[in-house]
This record gives sequence, C-alpha cells and structure tokens, in this order.
Amino acid sequence: MNRIGLIVASALLALMVASSTLFVVDQRQFAVLYALGEIKEVIAQPGLKFKLPPPFQNVVFLDRRIQSLDSPETRPVFTAEKTSLVIDWLVKWRIKDPRQFIRNSGIDARNVEARLAPIVQAALNEEVTKVSVRQVLSTERDKVMQGVLRRLSDDATSFGIEVVDVRIKRVDFVANITEAVYRRMESERKRVANETRSTGQAEGEQVRADADRQREVIVAEAYRDAQKVKGDGDAKASALYAEAFGRDPQFAQFYRSLEAYRASFRSKTDVMVVEPESEFFRAMRGEGGPSSSRAR
Repeated sequence: MNRIGLIVASALLALMVASSTLFVVDQRQFAVLYALGEIKEVIAQPGLKFKLPPPFQNVVFLDRRIQSLDSPETRPVFTAEKTSLVIDWLVKWRIKDPRQFIRNSGIDARNVEARLAPIVQAALNEEVTKVSVRQVLSTERDKVMQGVLRRLSDDATSFGIEVVDVRIKRVDFVANITEAVYRRMESERKRVANETRSTGQAEGEQVRADADRQREVIVAEAYRDAQKVKGDGDAKASALYAEAFGRDPQFAQFYRSLEAYRASFRSKTDVMVVEPESEFFRAMRGEGGPSSSRAR
C-alpha cells in the first residue's frame, strides 16, 4: 500500500512538473519568457512550448490584437479662428515590440493607455490649431487625423506599440457656442420660412388675379355673344312682326291692344279707373278688331 501511494505521489509530482514546463501560445498572444526576472525570449509563433519550471522560468502573455483607446475626457480645442471645439477621438493601437512595451509600461495595457491619452490630445490640439472649423468638420478632417498619426509615431515606438489609426468620433461646439449656433440656425430657418410664405402669398395673389381677370373676360365675352344672339333674335322677331303687321294693320292694332291689356291686368289686385268708352277699351268692345273688319 505504501508502495502504491508512493507511485501515485511520484506520478502527481511528475505531472505537476510537466505542467509547469509546458505552455500553449495562442495566435492572438505574445508569450514573454522570463528567466530569474529577466526577459529571455519573446515567442510569437503559436503552439505548444517548453520552459523550465518556476522559479527558474516564468511566462507572461500579452494580447497582440488591435486595441481601442477612446478619449478619456472632453477638453475644448481651439481652431485657427480661435473657435472652441469639443472633439472626441479614437486611437487604434497594438503591441509591436513586447520587450520595449514591458520595459516602458509593464504588462498592463492600461498603463500605456494612461500615458498615451495625453500625448494624443496634445497632438490633436496642435493639428486643429492649424485649420478652421469648416476644415475640421468636412474638408480637412482626414488631413488632421493623418497629422496626429504622424506625430504619434515616435512616441509609439518608445512605448513598444504601433498606432494603426486615429479617428475623430465627434466634433461639436462648447455649450454656450452651441446654443448661439442653434439660435442662429433657428433664426435663419424662420427667415427662410417667412420668405417662402411671402413668395407663396405673392404667387397666390397673382394666380387669383389671373383667375379673376380670366373670369371677367369670359363673362364679358359670354355677355357679348348673348347680346349678339339676342339682338339677332330681336331683329328677326321685329322683321316677322313687321311683315305680319304689314299684311293686316288692324290685326297689328288688335295685338298691341291685347299686349297692353296683359301688361295692365297682370295681377288680380290691379284696379283701373277709366271710362268704358275710352279708346283703351276699344278692342274689348269689338271695334277695330280683325273680326269686325271681316264682318264689314
């Protein structure tokens, strides 16, 4: 039994020793091999590796992927026009020289980011002071970022890193300037809206005036045509009346008398006080009518 226990203990000890001498390097990592506190080797190739057991040798892993550093705080930056802007930036970086990285910042990436952030801010300030607000917002933004990238190259080498890219995430005015800009924009929009309304009202008045003019012209032409037709009709009627009355003058006199009666006795309430023997009732008495003339 003691022999079995000794064999098991020996096997466990051998397993522990073997596990302390073997390590796996991931393709996303650098493996830094220490020997008695000094960097002996940097392993970049992935796979199963061997080392001496601690404390003779230790291994530390560093992330070799691209890291992102956002602007930790927002500070005003002045342009060439002395206009204050608030700029948020983003830096992409990765470890290029693990030995230099460890010597400069240790194995914690937060250390290098804490030292890199003010350097990025200073480089950005220097580049922005060369351009105007318009250039920062549109035409020269890429140029500003490339300038910051060039300024960071030397410092990045001393940190053992490589700055892959620099991007401006947001550009804005400071609070008081932003409010003034918004008020100016609001005033401008109101001016444009009022101008548009005035233009629309003027065009509307013009359209209404044209419509009224066309209506007057149409009504006048229609009245002219109607009067012409009416005049033609009256002329033809007069010609017919004249022809008919010319054939029989007594009938014409009788017809006019009937028209006078119709006009005089239009309503039942009409009252006339005349002598029955007057000339007005001659046709009613049968004198001068067409029948009397035929009778004679």
